[in-house]
Amino acid sequence: MKFDVNKLKWTRQPENYTISQDRIEIVTKPYTDLWQRTYYHFRNDNAPVLQISLEDKYFSFVVKTDFTESHHRFDQCGVVLYLDSENWLKGSIEYENERFQHLGSVVTNHGYSDWATTEIPATVKSMWYRLSRREDDFCIECSDDGISFHQMRICHLHEAAETVRIGIYACSPENSSFRAVFTDMELTECKWMAHDGQKPDEEV
Repeated sequence: MKFDVNKLKWTRQPENYTISQDRIEIVTKPYTDLWQRTYYHFRNDNAPVLQISLEDKYFSFVVKTDFTESHHRFDQCGVVLYLDSENWLKGSIEYENERFQHLGSVVTNHGYSDWATTEIPATVKSMWYRLSRREDDFCIECSDDGISFHQMRICHLHEAAETVRIGIYACSPENSSFRAVFTDMELTECKWMAHDGQKPDEEV
């Protein structure tokens, strides 16, 4: 279905951005991030987040990100489901250096974040993401061509209720700034198929 950018709402609005029906640009500010407590112990909750509210229990949201201008450690942009400061998930590529960067995801439940990553070449400058919902469970996938998607993470959000908010974010956790570009946004029926393997345990 056609994605209506007019339904997107800012959780935190950046100073520098442009929005059209087919393209969104966000220029990050230094020292912006989404992270809660775990390992580093600090908390940072000031990244720009632009989302649409959905009551559907089953859907998939697709977006293409372009981060050609990213150049500093931890520069990042991607897909996000942000409920509040202590309950959210995100998928993105975080720049590390001229050799490699981290493709990964963060899930935050009740104020504690985790971070699952894999190293990819620093020459990668665009990525599609697909975020799917099946009730209170979620799947993040990535693709380099927008056609073949590969699973990054299956997770549960404890506070996911009837309505969730999904969309995009961009940030620069250190002293940096770059232009993140988002295109090819689409909402579809859920592309994350029901599990057809082992049956659930029977209740006693």
